[in-house]
Amino acid sequence: MEVVLLERVAKLGQMGEVVNVKQGYARNFLLPQGKALRATEANMARFEAEKAQLEARNLETKKEADALATKLGGQQFIVIRSASDAGALYGSVTPRDIADAATAEGFSVDKKQIILPNPIKELGLHGVEITLHPEVEVEITINVARSQEEAELQASGKTIQELQAEADAEAEFDIAELFDEVGAAALDEDDDLVTPANESDNEDEGEEEA
Repeated sequence: MEVVLLERVAKLGQMGEVVNVKQGYARNFLLPQGKALRATEANMARFEAEKAQLEARNLETKKEADALATKLGGQQFIVIRSASDAGALYGSVTPRDIADAATAEGFSVDKKQIILPNPIKELGLHGVEITLHPEVEVEITINVARSQEEAELQASGKTIQELQAEADAEAEFDIAELFDEVGAAALDEDDDLVTPANESDNEDEGEEEA
């Protein structure tokens, strides 16, 4: 199906271009979202008549997107999720979750603007692209962690593997320290048991000498 684009569409064309697309793509995406019109004579004439208005509107929305991009680009947002020790999430992080995290921090982001080919299913830092305008894209970082403390450690540059190794080492140290304390307590008990016995022997010897 031939359509005339009313705005720039990534990997397809610029405003005003007539392109040939699959009918499903046109009917399900381009036409209902107002990104294109069927390339009929009537619609082409309509586009030419509204071209100046469309270009002005596009310029205005681009300015707004550029302003938001300056603030949003490079931001890091934390998403707390349950996960296994290996870092696999019990569930996933979706575009809606990302949009909610950004919105909670005061940024107006819609889930449809988030480019996420596949849901995030592991702990760690994940780069995510956001399309604020057909001509404006920014990248943010999603910090997926099991707790606020873990998120802060990941933000400092530590991977989930390093964090797990540290946790394992700390657990081993605690166990070793526990055994040391138990061993020391046992030695103290042995000393307490031996001392009275020695004193008793000394007393018996004294009586015999008498």
